[in-house]
Amino acid sequence: MSDEELKAEDEMIAEGAPSEPDPEADPLGALLKELEEARQQILYAQAETQNVRRRLEKDAQDARAYAATGFARDMLSVADNLGRALEVIPEAMRAEDAWKGLIAGLEATQRELASVFERNGIKKIDALGQPLDPNRHQAMVEIPSAEAEPGTIVQEMQSGYMIRDRLLRPALVGVAKAG
Repeated sequence: MSDEELKAEDEMIAEGAPSEPDPEADPLGALLKELEEARQQILYAQAETQNVRRRLEKDAQDARAYAATGFARDMLSVADNLGRALEVIPEAMRAEDAWKGLIAGLEATQRELASVFERNGIKKIDALGQPLDPNRHQAMVEIPSAEAEPGTIVQEMQSGYMIRDRLLRPALVGVAKAG
């Protein structure tokens, strides 16, 4: 390099300008820089590919886990009706031999339905005595109560259910208010 070129480079360094290798003067440096840029692009592409793969795996897992959500919601009304039917059977009818078989069959059906729900990750939400959680409960009425803390669930009108970690149906509840 000539004295003028050295002087110009010293001035650029003093001014804080980065000294870029001149591709014509230093072809090896330019190739090394291109190689480093290509490596960075490959790393970014690999990272993006891995992120897409993970996202697709999670979506596939969710699809398998929650595929039956619509069907499960429909079956909840069947479970509700079966439970209501069993609740209204009078004790006198339960004692009669003529009805014992029918009642035992209804109770067995209810147990089997609960077992199927459990095998498929569907769980009933405990509501009575719990504080109101708007993510799991839907307050329908406020009930004056001297015994329960305000905001505590004192009545359950309809059971709520979760499917794994997602809400399938909120519990319809009555909440205590200051009496």
